[in-house]
Amino acid sequence: MSLFTVRIASPVFFPPTLLDGQVEDEEAEENQPKVGEQEELCEQKVEDSNKQESTDRAPKRPSACKVLFGCLAAVACGTLYAAYLSAFHERKFWFSMRQEVERELTFQGGSAIYYYYYKHMVAATSFNRAFYELTKDDRTLAGQTINAVERLSLYPEVVTSYIYRVSGSQDMVEPVYFYVGTVLALQAVYATALFACSWLMSGTWVAGMLTVAWYVISRSVLDERLEQALPLRENWALPYYACQVAALTGFLSNNVGLAGELLCYLTLSATTFTFLLVWEHSHYVLFVQALCLFLMDSLDLLSDIHKLYVSSLLLASFFHFHNTAPLVSPLLSLLIGSGLARGFQMKKGPLVARVMKLCFHFHLVFSTSITVNYLIKVHRFKGEFILKFLEMKFGLNTTNDFVSNLLVCQESLQSPGQDLYLRLTQSSILPFYLLVLAVCVVSALQRRPQDGYVGERPEVVYHVFHTLIFGSLTMKYFWTPYVCAFAAFGVCSPDLWMTVFRWLRVKSVHPVVLSLILSIAVPTIIGFSLWREYGHRILTDLSELGEFYDPDTAKLIGWIRTHLPAATVFAGSPQLLGAIKCGSDAAVTSLPLHSDLDMLRWSEDTYQVYSMRSAEEVYKILTSRKANYVIVEESLCNNFNLDQGCRIKDLLDVANGHVSIDNGKMYAFSRHRRFCHEIKTNLSPYTNYFTRVFWNRSYHVYRINTVISFQY
Repeated sequence: MSLFTVRIASPVFFPPTLLDGQVEDEEAEENQPKVGEQEELCEQKVEDSNKQESTDRAPKRPSACKVLFGCLAAVACGTLYAAYLSAFHERKFWFSMRQEVERELTFQGGSAIYYYYYKHMVAATSFNRAFYELTKDDRTLAGQTINAVERLSLYPEVVTSYIYRVSGSQDMVEPVYFYVGTVLALQAVYATALFACSWLMSGTWVAGMLTVAWYVISRSVLDERLEQALPLRENWALPYYACQVAALTGFLSNNVGLAGELLCYLTLSATTFTFLLVWEHSHYVLFVQALCLFLMDSLDLLSDIHKLYVSSLLLASFFHFHNTAPLVSPLLSLLIGSGLARGFQMKKGPLVARVMKLCFHFHLVFSTSITVNYLIKVHRFKGEFILKFLEMKFGLNTTNDFVSNLLVCQESLQSPGQDLYLRLTQSSILPFYLLVLAVCVVSALQRRPQDGYVGERPEVVYHVFHTLIFGSLTMKYFWTPYVCAFAAFGVCSPDLWMTVFRWLRVKSVHPVVLSLILSIAVPTIIGFSLWREYGHRILTDLSELGEFYDPDTAKLIGWIRTHLPAATVFAGSPQLLGAIKCGSDAAVTSLPLHSDLDMLRWSEDTYQVYSMRSAEEVYKILTSRKANYVIVEESLCNNFNLDQGCRIKDLLDVANGHVSIDNGKMYAFSRHRRFCHEIKTNLSPYTNYFTRVFWNRSYHVYRINTVISFQY
């Protein structure tokens, strides 16, 4: 019972001089609330006081002037970043000084095949006719009619070519510059979205500027492919994901107002759908994000937004011509499981009961998700090899399968090396991230109002889960940019500094004043130190000329154009075949796609020219793929990389059972020598099946004989 209640309930003695007014006092007492009612009133006052205190601690809505300057700063940072990438790309590849074929050769890593479809859409006389031809494409893969829009997620090329046609840009800019310019514009959006993430969490646009600065510094250690091949699917998809995360951050925060919350929700819906539409791996990324949101929902920090993801999955499946990959993904299973288990959450009650109910909730969600995922995969899903790849990546399983081992060996999917962490430490990103992370986690665990609320804010909790889970999965694409945003938020957030000062019980200077000073001074010092350390390096990147020069590939494509008919079918490595398809429009046996199991199996067949198999075996494999010519690459045949386990010929030897491993040493026991070496000898039986028609330092092209002449 409260102190106020005790005083009311105790006997009260009035002096004689007040007896004359006893009647009036008794009437007044009748109007007074009872003891129980007084307790309720007192408790209500305490709750109102706590709400008012919480409201006072909540971040204030920024003024219109502050929002205007912040938006201008965000757009300026994004524009400068895109201009930097444009200048860097020009200096690295001498892009404007090259011929058309040489420009297309700069689209490495499989991105050339995407540009081929864009070029085809632009050159077509009718957009509708060209789109229909993409859905019934029989000129790309030999003997195959595919829906290229659905198989390769070609909506970025379709939309870009449509804008190029209807905007009248044909008379102002070449198609290749419009295509590259679109990718650069998306990189500006990417940087702006990272700016917005940090700004929404910290309440100051200084954090956004620091985020972009840190991201530019750490960009070069993420993946060289993102620099060498601008049209990669990652460069198309990651900006939409960044906008989605920024919209989710605004939706979770409590300082955007009702109109801002509605805008964030609509943006979140649109970007989630677009992200699913442009990248075939997007639903795996959203599965990890949904796992973060599930953890927040379990802690009662999130409203129900599962319908948003479910509707986006359904729409993406519809626009991908009823592709079942999004519907049988782990994402949908998790959404269904968490939706069914929402009603069993206990948000009030004793701590032990809540913990037990939370454990039951976790068990129910994951068991339901696994059951649903099993039921909807009655027919075998072609993307299941991704799950097998994850098992191998984390050391849970081993296999001799070529496709799984090839994916594990992809450089972009490798665990980050020491170079990444060293670079993040030298630029002060990693130390500040760990410090901010520790403050947020500790303040969230304490859950005491007097210690501040920075660790309990939903948008902050989301980014804690986001960076921790993506970091544990070693997905540097989705970890490093948001580590920059999270670290910048903490450095520039007065709320976080206030939390630290309350723990330290600072009394010499008022904590509010000190936190405001440090939230401005510390990022300013960091900014000057970054410019002093890395400014000249960035300027050097823009001043140095690149050395990209690939005359052998250019001569190969030129020879194909002038000496071979258009109906020729080529076999070779998928990356080279993508460039050949883009430059010569010849049909190929496989494409550089890592999301399609059938395509990966076809690539395994064409890679057999680097295995230890007989001429007759390789001949039968290539003719079954309807190939007329096969290209042997010196870089793959004579690969002396020290990482022997990930060379193409090593992966083939393991998959074909031509090697054995004993005490860490590899022993070969095939009856045949390596095909790519023996075919160059021009001796029988290889000359019976293959005839060399072109060669240079990098490539040997052999015609696959239709009539076999046995010469000994």
